[in-house]
Amino acid sequence: MSAAPVGNTWPGAIRRSVTRSVALLAALALSSHGAAAQTANDAAASARPLKVLDPAYMDTTVKACNDFFGYANGHWLATDVIPAAYASDGVTRDMTDRNELAVRSVLDDVMAKRLTAAPGSTDRKLGTYYATCMDSTRAESDGMKPLEPMLDTIAAIRTRGALVRTIAALHERGIRAVFAYTPNPDFHDTFHYIAALQQSGLGMPDRDYYTDTGHVADSLRSAYVHHVTRLLVLSGVAQAAAEDDAHHVMALETALAQASLTRVAQREPRNIDHPMSLDSLRALAPNVDWRGYFQRSGLTHAPTHVNVNEPGYFQRVNVLVDSVPLPDWRAYLRYHLLAQAAPWLSTPFVHEDFSYTSLYTGATALLPRWKRCLQSSDRQLGEALGEAYVAKTFSAAAKTRARHIIDDVRAAFRERLLHLTWMSDSTRAHALDKLAKMGEKVGYPDKWRDYSHLVITGGPFVLNAQRASMFEWQRVANRPGMPVDMTEWSMTVPTVNAYNNSTKNEMVFPAGALEPQTFDPNADDGANYGSLAGSWAGHELTHGFDDQGRHFDAHGNLRDWWTPADSAAFVRQATLMVQQYNGYVQVDSLHVNGRLTLGENIADFGGVLTGYDALEAALARNGRQGLIDGLTPEQRFFVAFAQSWRENDRPAALRSRVTTDPHSPARWRTIGPLSDDPDFAKTFGCKPGDPMVRAADVVPHIW
Repeated sequence: MSAAPVGNTWPGAIRRSVTRSVALLAALALSSHGAAAQTANDAAASARPLKVLDPAYMDTTVKACNDFFGYANGHWLATDVIPAAYASDGVTRDMTDRNELAVRSVLDDVMAKRLTAAPGSTDRKLGTYYATCMDSTRAESDGMKPLEPMLDTIAAIRTRGALVRTIAALHERGIRAVFAYTPNPDFHDTFHYIAALQQSGLGMPDRDYYTDTGHVADSLRSAYVHHVTRLLVLSGVAQAAAEDDAHHVMALETALAQASLTRVAQREPRNIDHPMSLDSLRALAPNVDWRGYFQRSGLTHAPTHVNVNEPGYFQRVNVLVDSVPLPDWRAYLRYHLLAQAAPWLSTPFVHEDFSYTSLYTGATALLPRWKRCLQSSDRQLGEALGEAYVAKTFSAAAKTRARHIIDDVRAAFRERLLHLTWMSDSTRAHALDKLAKMGEKVGYPDKWRDYSHLVITGGPFVLNAQRASMFEWQRVANRPGMPVDMTEWSMTVPTVNAYNNSTKNEMVFPAGALEPQTFDPNADDGANYGSLAGSWAGHELTHGFDDQGRHFDAHGNLRDWWTPADSAAFVRQATLMVQQYNGYVQVDSLHVNGRLTLGENIADFGGVLTGYDALEAALARNGRQGLIDGLTPEQRFFVAFAQSWRENDRPAALRSRVTTDPHSPARWRTIGPLSDDPDFAKTFGCKPGDPMVRAADVVPHIW
């Protein structure tokens, strides 16, 4: 349940757009039955080739103009069974399974050779990290011992200053207790880093889980209190004391949640833009020993300026640091240390962690240990894996072909900018400049990360995981004031995802995402442009101009480059899209949150429009192919687009995503943009009144 290390940026700067975030949540525990079933699934997956467009997934008994998601994916949906260890099934899981098999071969190799690898080498560290993770016997025998020094530090807190210093020690280990510190590009000088302080520190997935009313919300809060109690008891706290502590933890976190901005509010960049001097920070929250915090965090000097993302939140933290009894703070910190470590401790901890997590995912079985250890290795030492993964999976020819498609998307978006009727020449000039300067990273970094300062020992693994977090903290914590590293990637190479970073004005496509089903250098243009251009490249590019991205200029600075009239026109069209998606049912009686998902919905729509334009340009340049599988290139474009969202979700995961996920469900990511697209209607002969054709007066016209 712990958050990511310090290297992450503010929630809206990096738009992780394609992966369905809950889809990859899986059980983090060991089960012989679950492991055997998963091994069988892996073997089946490796033997089943993925295609950018697979006619076997289609159900042509469904009318394309009635339900295009069902038409493109209906046969697969009718026969799919979500593996017990997962919250969903589909494209992301299929591609991730294949990537994990390639990564596993790398890890098995370095693990076998770790003792003969050069001391201090990256291969030795990576092999040792993975080997200690796979050592379940030691995890059982060590029990709580690895955590005892940090637990003793927490138990010894007797002053407010010691409390703040202990919070800093936990932050260094990747545990975002109370708040988070991250060096980010300065919104107003994106060539340099600024220290950013953000709301954080909740054990439930979102602040709304603490503030919502009703039976379901009450039930989840009760389950969380029970979970906190169980972890505390497992750590040696008496049952009655643990129950009391858990209620205090819930009360403390509820106070933090009540002061936290909603996810929708955080979508507005100016809501989280509050730069101030260190003296102003001290005046805002005088009860927090900021000098002690920064010293204990390992900063060589305190930052002179800080972006306090949510000042109201830190005003509440200031009150709580002074007023909440220290025993309650000790219980809170003890729990968060345990929650981060639980997946890597003995079986009772692992099972309790899975039992609670499954409330939000619906998963009913547990991943095998090798998958858990692989995911941790990729998350913590991802670039150590990247070079070997690329050598196994991603050719130079594939990178070149992918770049050609992305460049076609860029050219198509430029044409759209030139011909927008609602945009003035002044705003258009700035938009064209931003597009021209938008960077792109494809496949893998030009230089790999240096792990020479990472310390990895022979175990226990839970401490190696903390050491990896400490390495990342020490790598970036002193960045405020330094030039921004424009070569750095925020995803690892095997990741099945892509992103747009507003503060760097760049779009990034890891090699792991540039494989079938997303892209195949040998596939036809219709299929490749539908998937890679439509749902990936066009999507990520459009994020630079969505409701958040449009606030950042060509250099990534937060600056209003819009005329008031153009800004008002954009908002009117975006409001139509909010209304459209508010009308879609997510699960049961819960509807999609059109405000929360607005940026992704704009990107989906812009992606399919721009991707189609890019296809038409490519066909004019390269020549048209005949029918393939009975489909024209344009029809294959739209089927490939729809199949790129092939996904089957558990109801529990969909319910969680209403609150936490800025992406709409896969069905609406297909039907929503296509029902607004006249080129889709023309391609399949759809007429006004068909379910896949929305009335002209409610169709948004943005990009």
